[in-house]
Amino acid sequence: MKTIITLLLLIPFLGFAQIKLPDQVKKVIPTKLPSSSSVLNSTDISKGLKEALNNGITKQVTKLTAEDGFYKNELVKILLPEELQKVDKTLRKMGLGSLADEGILMLNRAAEDAVKEATPIFMDAVKNISFNDAKNILMGNESAATNYLQTSTSTALYTKFNPVIQSSFAKVGADKVWASIIKKYNSIPLVSKVNPDLTDYTTNKALEGVFKMIAVEEKEIRTNLNSRSSSLLKKVFAAQDKK
Repeated sequence: MKTIITLLLLIPFLGFAQIKLPDQVKKVIPTKLPSSSSVLNSTDISKGLKEALNNGITKQVTKLTAEDGFYKNELVKILLPEELQKVDKTLRKMGLGSLADEGILMLNRAAEDAVKEATPIFMDAVKNISFNDAKNILMGNESAATNYLQTSTSTALYTKFNPVIQSSFAKVGADKVWASIIKKYNSIPLVSKVNPDLTDYTTNKALEGVFKMIAVEEKEIRTNLNSRSSSLLKKVFAAQDKK
C-alpha cells in the first residue's frame, strides 16, 4: 500500500511514460477526465433557452406575417365566430358564397398585418427571462416556454394588436367588406340582427395563432435532435432529454 501511495505522489514529477504502474494503481487513475464543456450551468441554460425562443419567434412569427400566413395555415386560420356562422350559411344559400369567403379572407389579412407588431414584444420578454425561470422552463413540459411567453406578453400584445387590427381592417378593406356583409344580412326579413365586435374577435384569434405556432416550434426543438442548430442548443436540451 505504501508503494502505491508513493508512486501516485511521484507521478506528476516523473510522468506516466517514465514508470511502469502496477495494475492496482492503474485502477485508481481515471482514464478520461470529465470535460468542463459538459457541465451545464445557469448561464448556459439561460442563453440556450433564449436562443431557442428567439429562433422560434423569428421563424414562426415571420411565417404568420407573410401573405396567407394565417389564411392558408389550417392550424391558425381564422374562421367566423359562432354568432356569424348563421350569417355565412345564409349568404351561401342566397348565392353569395364569394362575399362570405372574402369576409373570412379579410379577417386573416388583418391578423397577418397585425402580427408584425409582435416580435419586439416577444424579444423583450425573452430578454427578461431570469436564470430560475429558464431552468424551470427547460425542465418543464413540451409547451413550458410558450406558456411562459403567453403569461408574460398576452396583455401587452392585446394592447398592441387591437388598434393595429382596427387600422388593418381599413388597410386591407375588411371594414367595407364586413359592413356590406352585415348590412345585407340584417336586411333579410325575420333574421335576428347582428353587430359583432370583429376587432376584438380577430385580435384574440391572432394571439391564439401566434402562440400555437410558437408551441409547434418549441415541441420541435424539444423532440427533434436535428432542430438543435447550435452546439449550445444541443448541450442545453440534452439536459432536458435526461429528465
